[in-house]
Amino acid sequence: MDGTRTPDSDGTPDTPRTPLRTGLIGYGLAGSVFHAPLIAGTEGLVLDTVVTANPDRQRQATTEHPGVRTVPDADALFARSAELDLIVIASPNRTHVALARTALEAGLPVVVDKPLAATAAEAEELAELAEERGLLLSAFQNRRWDNDFRTVQRLVQDGSLGEVYRFESRFERWRPRPKGGWRESGDPAEIGGLLYDLGSHVVDQALALFGPAVTVYAEQDVRRPGAEADDDTFIAVTHANGVRSHLWVSATTAQLGPRFRVLGSAAGYVKYGLDPQEAALREGRRPADDRAAWGVEPECAWGRLGSGESPLTGGGDPVPTLPGDYPAYYAAIAEALRTGGEPPVSAREAAEALRVLEAARVSATEGRAVRVRCREDEVSAV
Repeated sequence: MDGTRTPDSDGTPDTPRTPLRTGLIGYGLAGSVFHAPLIAGTEGLVLDTVVTANPDRQRQATTEHPGVRTVPDADALFARSAELDLIVIASPNRTHVALARTALEAGLPVVVDKPLAATAAEAEELAELAEERGLLLSAFQNRRWDNDFRTVQRLVQDGSLGEVYRFESRFERWRPRPKGGWRESGDPAEIGGLLYDLGSHVVDQALALFGPAVTVYAEQDVRRPGAEADDDTFIAVTHANGVRSHLWVSATTAQLGPRFRVLGSAAGYVKYGLDPQEAALREGRRPADDRAAWGVEPECAWGRLGSGESPLTGGGDPVPTLPGDYPAYYAAIAEALRTGGEPPVSAREAAEALRVLEAARVSATEGRAVRVRCREDEVSAV
């Protein structure tokens, strides 16, 4: 894929810029905590412009990133499209498709925070548009660079587990009272709820490890008083290779389970706790502060690998957790833009995950397993 800009109007190629100037749409949690710091800290990228109409967030952006411009809306950003090399969309979910389409039609490569779209069909349409224009389009799935997921990936690949039978993944929280906002809205147009929020992460990780899904079964509940959207969801995925993934996302978990439990023919791996990178970013720490220590967790947090014993009673051997590496995502984006290579997470991969999420919603509504197909009209009852 050619990730570079289109030729200038006089027909001469647009010369590569150093660094690549990035426009960021949205400066809420996703924009301020994840995207802006990672963009600003990536060699070859510069955070040029932030889109937010909120005066407090405008001040926050210019304080945290001296020299950055702020504009109140996306129209003002796209009016300067010729001066930019990349658009990052970190605005509410309902805006993702329209903004991504506008950016691509303006000739700009795009990164979209997960979920890329509400449906797989919309994601495929965006992928086709990007391919027609020869532009990069990527979904931001930072959890592929979590320390625990990287460790699971290594154990699966090096055969430490033998043949994997079941993959269990939990992204659980204890938030007994809704916080409100669009992420917890019951309006379908907002694409809120945990299925599309945390579910986007756990489904993407399962597919990255074990490949395409063939059937999906899900249970979806609204547990908390006053809640509008799903806050306690279970998804069972059967992969084409026979592995079964059991995935939980919840805001109502008073006692947290293991983040991962992976069971194979030779051994199992159990890991508790969350990758430390989000907490570090929220606290204002940056990878460049101490790159060698970034994403590293203490030995007491390591998972355990073994067979026939409980890790809670010391069974199994401690496995050093690989460092988390969120900076790798935007480093790969910069490299893809420079070389015309593939992005670290493609729009087609995002569409595959959305097929599973759509199937999960159908399954939970109808109380049955759902078969996942590979293109439009993807889901059907088993």
